[in-house]
Amino acid sequence: LRRRAKYLIADLDDGNSLIMHLGMSGSFRIDGETPGVFHHKCDKSAAHDHVVFHLEHDRRVVYNDPRRFGYMLLIATHAIDADKLFHGLGVEPLSDALDAAFLARAFRGRSAPVKALLLDQRLIAGLGNIYVCEALHRARVSPLRAAKSLVLESGRPSAALARLPQAIRDVLKEALKNYDGTFLLV
Repeated sequence: LRRRAKYLIADLDDGNSLIMHLGMSGSFRIDGETPGVFHHKCDKSAAHDHVVFHLEHDRRVVYNDPRRFGYMLLIATHAIDADKLFHGLGVEPLSDALDAAFLARAFRGRSAPVKALLLDQRLIAGLGNIYVCEALHRARVSPLRAAKSLVLESGRPSAALARLPQAIRDVLKEALKNYDGTFLLV
């Protein structure tokens, strides 16, 4: 299993990859148990079970989504980067490509609120609302602030903008640290 932006990708033996997006409420159960610890109870109603994977040794992985916002599709593994879902996705937030200079170039001349640009998947892939809000709070940047106001006339990042990439990484790393990864042990 791997991830790109908000997609889980399972590379299959036949040269295809199963692309999975959990939407807002999707979850997996493995042999009847939902892996991980959740703040809110996950739905276990069979009425919301939409996909069942039958594995070796009579194990089952069930995808449950009460709101039906999630989806899955098969794409040839070699064609993923060119697919409309992935083509044009921005940098990964934990990569070295996300730094203050990158954000300064992306924000320069843009009057949109900084929060809106951080949520734009064409800029940074995979950031969601909660992570963006927390990162902006930690960097002491108003989500409503015009993105261009974080860039100096020289094109260099302001002090506030310089704090933002590390705040994003810290928030995501903290979230990953608190996730026990159980569902990856299928």
